[in-house]
Amino acid sequence: MGLYICRKDFALYAETCFEKFGDRVKNWIIFNEPRTFTVQGYYSGYEAPGRCSSLLCKVGNSTTEPYIVAHNVLLSYATVADSYRRNYKEKQNGSIGISLDVKWYEPVTNATENIEATQRAQDFQLGWFLDPLIFGDYPSSMRSQVGNRLPTFTESESALLKGLLDFVGNNHYTTYYASENATNSIFDLLNDCVSDANAFAIPFKDGKPIGDKANSIWLYIVPYGMRSVMKYIKEKYGNPLVIITENGMDDPNNLLTPVKDVLKDEKRIKYHIDYLTNLLAAIEEDGCNVKGYFVWSLLDNWEWVAGFTSRFGLYFVDCNDNLKRYPKNSVKWFKNFLSSARS
Repeated sequence: MGLYICRKDFALYAETCFEKFGDRVKNWIIFNEPRTFTVQGYYSGYEAPGRCSSLLCKVGNSTTEPYIVAHNVLLSYATVADSYRRNYKEKQNGSIGISLDVKWYEPVTNATENIEATQRAQDFQLGWFLDPLIFGDYPSSMRSQVGNRLPTFTESESALLKGLLDFVGNNHYTTYYASENATNSIFDLLNDCVSDANAFAIPFKDGKPIGDKANSIWLYIVPYGMRSVMKYIKEKYGNPLVIITENGMDDPNNLLTPVKDVLKDEKRIKYHIDYLTNLLAAIEEDGCNVKGYFVWSLLDNWEWVAGFTSRFGLYFVDCNDNLKRYPKNSVKWFKNFLSSARS
C-alpha cells in the first residue's frame, strides 16, 4: 500500500510540472538512469539511500529490494506517462520518455556460453527497464534467473506499460567484455541483481583493456559500441525513436595543472569525433531512428559520488577562482562541427 501511495504522490508531482511548465517544456524525461540509482542505492549501498545486505549498510536486502524498486519505478513511469497522454499531450504537443544507462557488451570469445552470458548481461541492464516498456514484461532470462524474487505485472499493468514511450533516452559511454560466470565462488550464492545475471562484465581481455581509458575507473573509450547499441535497440525493440541523452568522457581534476593546459582537451575532441562517426553510420547505413544527441556535459560539475574529481565538461569550471568558466578546445570544435552540419 505504501509503494502505491508513493506512486500516486510521484504522479501528482509530475502532473504539477506538466501544468506549470508544459507550455514551454516539450520533451519530458520521467526517470534518468533508474538502473543506476536502483543498483547503487539498494544493491551496493554506494548511493542514497544506502541500503544493501553487506556490512557496508545498516539495513537492506540486496536480493529483493533492487527488483522491488525497479518494479515501482516502471509502474510510476506508466502512471505518469498515461496521465500525460490522456490529459496534456494533445494540448501541449510534447513527448515523454525515459533515459537509460546503456553499456555495450561484447562476448569475450565466440563460445556459446559467452554469447549467452553477453545477452543476459544486456537483459539485466537495458532489458530490465526497456522490455517492460516495449513488450509488457521483463526479459525471459530475468524470469528464469531470478525466479519469485522478481515481481510480476498484472495483465492491466502489462497492458498499460506497453506503448507509453515517445522516445528512448540512451546514456552511452563505454563497452565491456562479457563472459559466463563459470566459477563456484561465494558470489554465486548471493542471489542478487548482479550475480543473478550469471555473467562477468569487465573491460579487459587477456590482460589488455578494451580501449583507451578516460579518467573514471569505469570509462573505456570504445567508439564502435555506440553503433552496436543503436543496432541492437533497432533490431530487438522495433526501431523506436532514440535520443542520445548523454555521451562524453572525463578528465581528472588535477589542481596543479595550469588552466591553459586543462583547456587543451584533444582527447575529448577525438572521443566525440569517433563516437559521432559511429552514430552517423548507425543512422545512415543501419537505418537507426536517432533524432537527438547531447554531450555530457556543457560544464564541469558535481558527478555523483565522484564529486568534482571528475571533469566531463566542455567548459572548465575553476573551483579555486570563484567558479570562473573557460571554454576548452572542444567548445571551438563543437561550434565548427555544428556550423558545418547546418550548411
